[in-house]
Amino acid sequence: MPTRFTVVCDDDVAEQVKDLARQYDLTEEEVLRQLIELGLEDVDGKARA
Repeated sequence: MPTRFTVVCDDDVAEQVKDLARQYDLTEEEVLRQLIELGLEDVDGKARA
């Protein structure tokens, strides 16, 4: 079962998320999910190096 989180960010970050959502025809929630996933993969990759 998926877990929901709440994200609080500055206005400039929120605008970047909105821009990405519009650009790729995604929801803002999906943009955030993908960004978090990529960030976790990056952290995991650095931990293994």
